[in-house]
Amino acid sequence: MAALFSASYQKPISFSSVATPLYLGSFLPPRRRWLSASAASFSPVPSINDVDDTSYFGDGNWTAVSRKGSKSLLKGMTYTELEKWVQSHGYRPGQAMMLWKRMYGDNIWAYHSDELEGLNKDFKKMLSENAEFKALSLKEIRTASDGTKKILFTLDDGLVIETVVIPCDRGRTTVCVSSQVGCAMNCQFCFTGRQAFFSTAEIVEQAVFARRLLTGEVGSITNVVFMGMGEPLHNIDNVIKAADIMVHEQGLHFSPRKVTVSTSGLVPQLKRFLHESNCALAVSLNATTDEVRNWIMPVNRKYKLDLLLQTLREELRVKHNYKVLFEYVMLAGVNDSDEDAKRLIDLVKGIPCKINLISFNPHSGSLFRPTKEERMIEFRNTLAKAGCTVFLRLSRGDDQMAACGQLGKTGTIQAPLLRVPKQFQMAVGTSS
Repeated sequence: MAALFSASYQKPISFSSVATPLYLGSFLPPRRRWLSASAASFSPVPSINDVDDTSYFGDGNWTAVSRKGSKSLLKGMTYTELEKWVQSHGYRPGQAMMLWKRMYGDNIWAYHSDELEGLNKDFKKMLSENAEFKALSLKEIRTASDGTKKILFTLDDGLVIETVVIPCDRGRTTVCVSSQVGCAMNCQFCFTGRQAFFSTAEIVEQAVFARRLLTGEVGSITNVVFMGMGEPLHNIDNVIKAADIMVHEQGLHFSPRKVTVSTSGLVPQLKRFLHESNCALAVSLNATTDEVRNWIMPVNRKYKLDLLLQTLREELRVKHNYKVLFEYVMLAGVNDSDEDAKRLIDLVKGIPCKINLISFNPHSGSLFRPTKEERMIEFRNTLAKAGCTVFLRLSRGDDQMAACGQLGKTGTIQAPLLRVPKQFQMAVGTSS
């Protein structure tokens, strides 16, 4: 997690982290499986090599059946789906709106049918028999010295996910949600574990739980960022659906501008997201040449910088008053030179954007070192003088492994380190 600093040296304001994803391909252990559109069959998690010009999640018609049994998982439904489900059980659409408000609005955030005060008795009985409110079980909450909180949830198959809540003294509090148990992208600077995907309900409930448990303690939850465990656009159907639920004006009612989905650069899914969602987009850039990005972000081997950036130029021409956020994790001796700053200026020309320069958070298994703060400021000033909107993000929650790139269970299987290009071996302390 990090704090933002503007180019004019303003007081820091809070923001969230990006747990930039990993890239494992067929190395990914198929422990986690997703419920297919057929409602009953399960399929193994595909390799990254299966990702082509369409999402590999079928037609997106995921069922709302809980893995705990035959009950319908309510937080897996959009409002339209909930309305149809309520009607299928013989009740009026108005009952669906009352239920929706008790799950997401009115400061109730119901976890059980007993908390549905004011609803019809028979309707509540039907819900207790046919619906499941909870998708996650709280395991632990860890509080960092700066007030950042890392929430650990247990899924019904025993796997653990992590959500981070970052308070700010300016009245803004951000919840950083995960979209997978781990990640498959193998970005070389990230610690996040390497497993697989989960449902709309499991994503939405992270934001609901943060509001239910922590609103009085850390202030109102105002922002959501999909920057926790996982590459969100690998799970695009559920991420778009979860974001839609979060911004519904009768429910959680987050502003679309305050719900940000981050990607390492999956170009086809990025285009789909821009077409189907009004929420904000963040792109983890982290390098100014294909050579470096191929090394530290292997997704670049499939979707090169030119393709990624040209796609953004084209898509944003027709998406008015919209800016993409470029995230740039600064790695000492690797991507923080004056030449990198000049190349970055050229790369983002013609793209409405903001740039976040992110402090690298060391962890076991990584060879990188963080760029010194004074060097980050020099880099930032070069961008600002060229007219870029640029911020510095320093660490939040790093003493509890809650900072940018630190999410994941210590001791879990680690992604393989890739060969270090010769010219960077000294910077990361290796030799050929």
